[in-house]
Amino acid sequence: MLKYKFFLVLLAGLAWLAPLAAATVTSDATGASASSTSPDSTVRFFNRDIVTFRAALYGVSAQDRARRAQARLIEQLDAPGPHKISQKAESLGIMLQLDGETSFWITADDANQLSGETTQVLANKTTMALERAIAESRESRDMDAITRALGKAALASVLALALVWLLGRVRTWSEQRLMLAMHQHAEHLRLGGVRLLRQERGVVVVRKALMALYRVLVLVLAYEWLSLVLGSFPFTRPWGELLNGFLWGLAVQMGSAVANAMPGLFTALVIFYLARVCTQTLDRFFERVRNGKTQVAWLEAEVAEPTRRIAKTVAWLFALAMAYPYLPGAQTEAFKGLSVLVGLMISLGASNLVGQGASGLILIYGRVFRKGEYVRIGQHEGTVTELGMFATRIRTGLGEELTLANSTVLNDTTKNYSRAVQGAGFVLDTTVTIGYDTPWRQVHAMLIEAARRTEGVLADPAPQVFQTALSDWYPQYRLVCQAIPTEPRTRALILSVLHGHIQDVFNAYGVQIMSPQYMADPAAAKIVPPTQWFTAPAVKPEQH
Repeated sequence: MLKYKFFLVLLAGLAWLAPLAAATVTSDATGASASSTSPDSTVRFFNRDIVTFRAALYGVSAQDRARRAQARLIEQLDAPGPHKISQKAESLGIMLQLDGETSFWITADDANQLSGETTQVLANKTTMALERAIAESRESRDMDAITRALGKAALASVLALALVWLLGRVRTWSEQRLMLAMHQHAEHLRLGGVRLLRQERGVVVVRKALMALYRVLVLVLAYEWLSLVLGSFPFTRPWGELLNGFLWGLAVQMGSAVANAMPGLFTALVIFYLARVCTQTLDRFFERVRNGKTQVAWLEAEVAEPTRRIAKTVAWLFALAMAYPYLPGAQTEAFKGLSVLVGLMISLGASNLVGQGASGLILIYGRVFRKGEYVRIGQHEGTVTELGMFATRIRTGLGEELTLANSTVLNDTTKNYSRAVQGAGFVLDTTVTIGYDTPWRQVHAMLIEAARRTEGVLADPAPQVFQTALSDWYPQYRLVCQAIPTEPRTRALILSVLHGHIQDVFNAYGVQIMSPQYMADPAAAKIVPPTQWFTAPAVKPEQH
């Protein structure tokens, strides 16, 4: 019930105000004239503008002329009589008379010469405005007229409340019907097996849309009701006419703006449609290149997808630049200011973004690595799962997915373990340091034997051992072999198994892996005899 109360409160206020309208004419008009400080001064009677004086007359300012005309009109209208208005042309101007007695003068300087208004035209407008104000003043003292106005306002209020109630019922009915239709058809709206509409989200959107439409209609209805009620009473009639004129003027202005914008909007839509056709053609072309159905010398399949994105972005930017002058409001100062603000924000905040994008382009077109290859970037190692414009994602063998900025990737050293292998798989390597008292040939043989024991390591190409450094206390050996699996988890497991076999082989041959840091030779060799290989909690595998 709260949403109906403002109708009743406003109606009661207007009903109380109407009988007092005539009594407040004098104070309202006098206050309006006295408070005016501009060179122009308007004569008001019964809440209506009668005439505006724009110049002095015989040394009397426009403000004093308006004040004297105001007082003269009130004095003449207080006297009994028909209150008939007449005009009398003189050399000074046009004299307006009420029942044959002078009320005020209208001179040529009072006319709005910028709009081409003449003294006679101004006099005719003033006569019509004064006649209407006098008629409304009489109406305000007519109890029959006031009763009819109250009845009209009451009827309008009842009708407005009924329409508000009807709109509420229509909204509820529409919501129920739409909810039922959504429940019946939401599951069937699919594209490529993907649901286009989720019921719970659709319910929220429909309810909010219906509520917004309901509130807009109630607001328009309340606006029209207020205009009608104000127009029912003589004193408030100018306000009702102003409200109604503003609403229709706004509607006409908006309609005219939409009509004027239609040609430019149509041109912009044509440009965007052609851009869409162009991008769809690019999609089909690059998809055929990526699938190997179309081969061109200047484009490889690996870079077809990023090239497609770049080409589509360029096409849409070109279309936006072409359509910009035709967009509604594009030539307004507000639109230009917003464009400058957006450009400034992009310029200040996109420097790092542009650097990341440039790094991504270098990585993509430099083919440093590809999706699916096993790489080591700085201290991070794993399989490349995504090579984007701004970031690279790799998945490690320990259940982690790392996101690296392309600028960081470009600045770090990248090791590609998949690029130089023969066939499928990746390079597997590990490093050990053994003292100089162990023959290096023996170390080579033991590392190769450990690699051959590891399941998943290929025999062809054969594992190789390189001495990568001769340090002060020990040489450094690097075992390099090739493994079949390509998943990072499997690679981590194989590397772990390889390390276990290296320890087993070295222990079996009595060679300690602990690197010496010389103070003195140890009393006994740091090795693990075979009898201790499966010390608890290790479990010896069953022999088959």
